[in-house]
Amino acid sequence: MKKPQQDHQPECILHRFRPPGCVLHHKPEALLRAKSPVHMPILIPILQGLRLFDQLPIEKMAQLSCVMSERRLERREVVIKRGEEGAGLGFVIEGRLQTVNFTLDGKEVGTDFIENGDFFGELSVIDGRPAPEYIIAVAPSRITVLDRELARELMFSTPAGAEAVATRLAERMRRAASHRALLSLPSSFQRVCAQLMILAQRRGADGIVIHLPPTHQEIAIMVNTSRETVTRTLQFLQTMKVVARDGNDLLVSQPDVLKQAADGKVSPSK
Repeated sequence: MKKPQQDHQPECILHRFRPPGCVLHHKPEALLRAKSPVHMPILIPILQGLRLFDQLPIEKMAQLSCVMSERRLERREVVIKRGEEGAGLGFVIEGRLQTVNFTLDGKEVGTDFIENGDFFGELSVIDGRPAPEYIIAVAPSRITVLDRELARELMFSTPAGAEAVATRLAERMRRAASHRALLSLPSSFQRVCAQLMILAQRRGADGIVIHLPPTHQEIAIMVNTSRETVTRTLQFLQTMKVVARDGNDLLVSQPDVLKQAADGKVSPSK
């Protein structure tokens, strides 16, 4: 009589590094939002490009790769909801996420961007409290998630991990301070220019660029203005040759003039 087939867990793709008993697991329930999510094992070269993993021994990365899988996100897909518990520590393999909150009257406010290689959800992993904000994909993205207990071990078991977490928190605090200062600027035009300055990065011979700039709406909710105002501001800056499109990037040709615009010394009416 033919024996019925038994259900079994898929074998870890990195079987040659796999410790005994390693099987693949799904991510926390809080992050399984897509109607038809696509899960793929995480390769060690991908983990090596992620913050917190880049200094781990290969054997430890191999162990963690067995309990992590990749999730693909569509634009505007919610990754974590405010108030959720147990979402774990997420990592952006590719794409861009935005942290978003809402005012008492229901107005959407963007607070930060999460870029390639960075992690998110660390506050809830540290203190065990619910997520303080929404995290939304603002571009087609790929992420992976580590559950809270394993994330805490990754974050605090070595001096390098603890330093990486402290550095990330310091960066968040500095960006939050810059964002508060930005919101205090008197005009929407100044706030848009100041946000562009924050996003701009020096990139070797290419000069100062904004790589894959956010949409006008994504900038608008960061600076408390309308999408139309962002569009008019960028059109003015392009006419003045302060910024220019360069493929998928935005080239800042005159960073000094952009700073003057953020300071209120240059405006469409002056």
